Amino acid sequence: MNDAMLSASELERYARHIVLPEIGGPGQQKLKAARVLVVGAGGIGSPVALYLAAAGIGTLVCADDDVVSLSNLQRQVLHGTENVGETKLESAERAVARINPHVRFEAFAHRITRENGADLVGSCDLVVDGSDNFATRYGMADLCEERKVPLVTAAVQRFSGSLTVLAPHRTDSEGRPLPRYRDLFPEAPPAGTVPSCAEAGILGTTTGVLGTLAASEAVKMICDTGEPLLGRFLMVDLLAMRFETIRYRRMGARGT
Repeated sequence: MNDAMLSASELERYARHIVLPEIGGPGQQKLKAARVLVVGAGGIGSPVALYLAAAGIGTLVCADDDVVSLSNLQRQVLHGTENVGETKLESAERAVARINPHVRFEAFAHRITRENGADLVGSCDLVVDGSDNFATRYGMADLCEERKVPLVTAAVQRFSGSLTVLAPHRTDSEGRPLPRYRDLFPEAPPAGTVPSCAEAGILGTTTGVLGTLAASEAVKMICDTGEPLLGRFLMVDLLAMRFETIRYRRMGARGT
């Protein structure tokens, strides 16, 4: 039996997806067969994990090495008051199971690095990065490029955020290689120049909006539908309620 076949209860659960021509039964089967890595079970990773679980992703791999604190709860909706002091992965696993028992949850209780993350990334069909530091963002972009795995990457600060989709191992409609993360951000800003959420603050819904948009891009990539943000950079300003998109392109071979 095909593992991606949908049971009667799954057909009912995903009925509103299946009636969408852009997803349908074949798209829902792709979602069920997919293995997605979510980097971070925090502000961005929370809505990503919740919506991908609800969407019927077959295997959700979550990487995080932190514990739930009271100050997380204003934005990290995977977790509740009763989870304070637990690891975020323990809390996330229960939340995912509560939403959808058909989803297989796998925990990676470490901060991902180039050394420990290559095999994990290579085992997945897509990665969603919701990490809160530049080292991880650049590292994930490099790992995904090396293992030829598409990457949805989101970032937030205060009332604003950004989102793009990377697949530099692919080409566009004219046969040109798609851009890398470093075509958009050649270098990380100097340490200390960008304040953390703890220093600058963060509107809780900012992470919700960006995480939900990231989950949407993940579904589109897996179902091969719509126009994902490949070569496009979305900027969101919730204080002004403004959405802007810029295009960017491949700047040439690495090191040139």
